[in-house]
Amino acid sequence: MIPGAFAYHRPKSVNEAVALLADLGEDARPLGGGHSLIPLMKLRLAAPSNLVDLGGIADLKGIRADGGDVVVGACVTQHEIIASDLLASKVPLLAEAARQIADPQVRYVGTIGGNVANGDPGNDMPAVMMALNATYELAGKGGGRKVAARDFYHGTYDTALQPGEIVAAIRIPDLGKHGYAYEKLKRKIGDYATAAAAVVLTWDGGKVGQCAIGLTNVADKPLFAEEAGRIVAGSALDDATVKKAVAAAEAITAPASDRRGSPNYRTKMAGVMLSRALARAKSRAG
Repeated sequence: MIPGAFAYHRPKSVNEAVALLADLGEDARPLGGGHSLIPLMKLRLAAPSNLVDLGGIADLKGIRADGGDVVVGACVTQHEIIASDLLASKVPLLAEAARQIADPQVRYVGTIGGNVANGDPGNDMPAVMMALNATYELAGKGGGRKVAARDFYHGTYDTALQPGEIVAAIRIPDLGKHGYAYEKLKRKIGDYATAAAAVVLTWDGGKVGQCAIGLTNVADKPLFAEEAGRIVAGSALDDATVKKAVAAAEAITAPASDRRGSPNYRTKMAGVMLSRALARAKSRAG
């Protein structure tokens, strides 16, 4: 189908973009890569009167080190995530997850900011950002603020973003030496996850130091499996501990029944993905 008529705006600065979004109100939507919004517009499930294209704003691009942190601009594409030497050395989990998003054509255009900002529980990066303890730097007409990824998601397409705000950048703290993994079950290449798990852990003296776990597409929002991570911390990742952690993670899921499987199946697959991710993260951390 063909989208309805809309006015197109291409601001050159963050201030100009947030001013446009504030002034135009509910009739305006920000546009990153467009892979979530444009299909909705074609189906007439979304009909904004104004599109504010963020692609011309230099301050929303680039990947840089800032002290011990890594800062990723919201308009950095998934392809740029995969190609970044800085991320490969500091936050390799991002590239691992990005390679599992859709296909190369989508990854050349789709942005990390769009993936984390729109609140789709099927998107891969939100759970990854929770595991990485990332912070989103938001920009609005009234100024900037920061929100932890673990506090950002409230429900399906429901986030901490206020009207007129955008995600401007993602800040990831220095993780030091760590193990990581993103395990994703999907029906075919390019599909959303049936279930997926992101794990970041440290390993010291034959035991897990800290462990953070995020789950994808097994509830109405990405999930931070705090209790499961607490169970793993301090353990040698023995079978009994992994079984307990998997049970704790499964207990917080509430997946929908769809073509990817029944709720019970998807919950159990979340546990399988977590078990695999823990094993692979351990192998990388030692």
